[in-house]
Amino acid sequence: MLEKIRQSRLLFWTLELVLLATLVFVLTKIGFLFSPVGTFFSTLFTPVLVGGFLFYILNPIVTVMEKYLKIKRIFGILIVFVLFLGILTFALINFIPSLIEQMSDLAKNLPTMAKQVQEWALGLEKYRVFRNLDIESYVKQLDFSWSDIAKNTLNGIANSLGSIFNFVAATTVIIGTVPFVLFYMLKDGEKLVPMLAKAVPVRQRANFIDLLGEMNKTIATYISGQAIECLFVFVMMFFGYLILGIKYAFLFAVIAGLCNLIPYIGPYLGLAPSFLATVFVDPFKALIIIVIVLVVQQIDGNLIYPNVIGKTLSIHPLAIIFVLLVAGNIAGLLGIFLGVPFYAICKTIIKFIWSLYCANKANLEQEKIEEETTQSEEI
Repeated sequence: MLEKIRQSRLLFWTLELVLLATLVFVLTKIGFLFSPVGTFFSTLFTPVLVGGFLFYILNPIVTVMEKYLKIKRIFGILIVFVLFLGILTFALINFIPSLIEQMSDLAKNLPTMAKQVQEWALGLEKYRVFRNLDIESYVKQLDFSWSDIAKNTLNGIANSLGSIFNFVAATTVIIGTVPFVLFYMLKDGEKLVPMLAKAVPVRQRANFIDLLGEMNKTIATYISGQAIECLFVFVMMFFGYLILGIKYAFLFAVIAGLCNLIPYIGPYLGLAPSFLATVFVDPFKALIIIVIVLVVQQIDGNLIYPNVIGKTLSIHPLAIIFVLLVAGNIAGLLGIFLGVPFYAICKTIIKFIWSLYCANKANLEQEKIEEETTQSEEI
């Protein structure tokens, strides 16, 4: 019976698929057994992610201090920690209050901005194209009153108190654990590769170490490159907004810098808040904002990105769009941010395995040719 199943490929694969479907079904029914494991990894995920991000930014500095300044690694780590905490404290004292103040001021001015949108919409009735539309009735249906905005805001806050509490608790845990994760990553990061290599057979150990090196290079290039790009966009947009006299220049520049993490569509998402806050008051200034964004993106795309990231992440734009759509649908905003580097790592692994396969195939063919040559010479 078993021999007949093996000989019939259709029957064999049908049985395989049935067994796989049964396994999936059983796992869905006993999912509660794996929930503690999922909770454990989800708890560790954010501290490790934040610590890893900071590791790839700070590790080059520690390495330079150790290699060129001849400072012991542990002292270099302590120096970098002190400098980083100093910069973070300076930012919290000088920049964060300004950011919070601009956000609260923007929230207070939302009714005024809404009224400007009302006046702009009502002004469209004088144009022939919009004469047949009862714009005033549509505007009244929107009801941009301060009381309704405040009521909706308070209702939203009340409904999300549990989420706010969870967020505060999670943030406290992250702040408490990330420094320890980062410290041991900087201290023992170089020991990770040899430790993992011990679990690989000796014959494949060198290839495994090379693969980890390629993956490390990909991640380091992406993170350091994105950090430099976001800082560049923030600085350029901040000065551009200041020159134009845009209100909330610092807030809008921060949004533009963070949105630059999203490939292709990010810069234009970052443009939206400043554009919407300006277009109904001063359309010409809003047009200049678009020009500034286009200029900054041209400099970034033609000068910063090629020199900082280069061809390490040579991914086709269409592939990036598909990755963003799929990753965003699976994991939301986090998926949009992490989708491209995850895809780049997978691509690095596949390329490495393929090149290894091609090299082994070429070696086998060369050995076969040499063996045939030896046999012909013996004859």
